Amino acid sequence: MNKTLIAAACLLAFAGVAQAQDAGASTGNSATDNGGWTGSGEFGFASARGNSRTENVNAKLGLNQENEYWKNNFFLNGMRSKGEVSVVDANTGQTVDRFSTTANRYDAGASVGYKLDPRSYIVGAGRYEHDDFGANLWQGIVSLGYGYIALKNERTELSFEIGPGYKRYRPANTTLLVNGETVEVRRPTESEVVGRGLINFKYRLTDNTAFEDTLLVEAGSKNKYYQNDAGLSVSMTKKMALKLGFQVRYNSDTQPGTQSTDTLTTTNLVYNF
Repeated sequence: MNKTLIAAACLLAFAGVAQAQDAGASTGNSATDNGGWTGSGEFGFASARGNSRTENVNAKLGLNQENEYWKNNFFLNGMRSKGEVSVVDANTGQTVDRFSTTANRYDAGASVGYKLDPRSYIVGAGRYEHDDFGANLWQGIVSLGYGYIALKNERTELSFEIGPGYKRYRPANTTLLVNGETVEVRRPTESEVVGRGLINFKYRLTDNTAFEDTLLVEAGSKNKYYQNDAGLSVSMTKKMALKLGFQVRYNSDTQPGTQSTDTLTTTNLVYNF
């Protein structure tokens, strides 16, 4: 079923691109010749050596389109970290430090919105996430809803989206003690109808400094998922910027020993196109 969710997200992306091409063709004499498309790519890397060894890398790619007819968004994110962890050697029984992967997560998604008028639109969205160290090994959702642009001017933008969706997710494996040995147990895949909500706020503090905050809610009877992404970017040139980001993610359905809340702080170089 997770492959079906991925395919649905890809279809949304394909539909958005095709519709954008049609819109661009019909508005060739507008102020923007690219159909209202903008995009950005982010990359951050850190490495430490000496008394401790750590490496972490994160990357993001985002595409947005807004014109007279469409309000679309596509994204792809990835994060991977390695560090020294203490493990018990199976041969000697001694505790040793090994350089191992401590975080490995990627997610992709798309939303395609058709405008009913300058402020309101119908939106279809899909999202898939894989996390080797999270509360859920993977989760995916498709939804259909209503969006509204409450405020938009040169400095400020505020929009809302809400609607029903269908979600599937597989909780992280748990462990049991069997005959004195620890055995990893695979947990079954869960599925449920959820309510999806999205709030996006953008504010330009100065000509070269901007703040953005996005709150995503996917709430069902079995699991409630919240994700908030806040970012402050400072432009160095028209294309390049530095961005400080802070993400909070919450899953209500977690196994014993697994925390419900994860946070991520990033400092990235951004290229806008």
